Amino acid sequence: MTDAMHQQLADKYQQMMALQQEIMALQAAAPKQTVADYELTDWSGEKTPLSTLFGTKDDLILIHNMGFSCPYCTMWADGFNAVLPHIEERAAVVLTSPDDVSAQKKGAEKRGWKFRMLSNAGTSLNKDMGFEGDDGGPMPGCTVFHRQDDGTIVRYAGAPFGPGDKFCSVFSFFELLPPEDQSGN
Repeated sequence: MTDAMHQQLADKYQQMMALQQEIMALQAAAPKQTVADYELTDWSGEKTPLSTLFGTKDDLILIHNMGFSCPYCTMWADGFNAVLPHIEERAAVVLTSPDDVSAQKKGAEKRGWKFRMLSNAGTSLNKDMGFEGDDGGPMPGCTVFHRQDDGTIVRYAGAPFGPGDKFCSVFSFFELLPPEDQSGN
């Protein structure tokens, strides 16, 4: 690789980091949306209000997962599981999916996941937070909620997940590898 190519790549990485700073500033400046106290289904089959998921934290990272039928969603969750202790130092973390409780239990046990999981089936949570596709199915991403002093829950920020995003380090490595379809030319 030439020096000019190295410089061009360095410039693009700088632009990417500057754009990320702009996105963060926009998220912080966006009006905060008061949200309903959604009732999700926990692993005992009980309805669990969103307000109880914060525990002792004032911030909650809620991961919108499409379920075990989505290999990408499973890969993202594998990565979150690896860094969970670090994230939980700052915020509560839960993963929601439309999977029923028994499928969640089976999949989480198989993959060794440690985060709390709840089913969002039958709720408008995904739609209300912008994580529902045109077909009405779930879309992956995360929503950050903040619990205010009076107990009101506001949506502070949100981000979609997709191939190449910053939420899955695996994609960054894949982008650096040669394409799999190497014909030798």
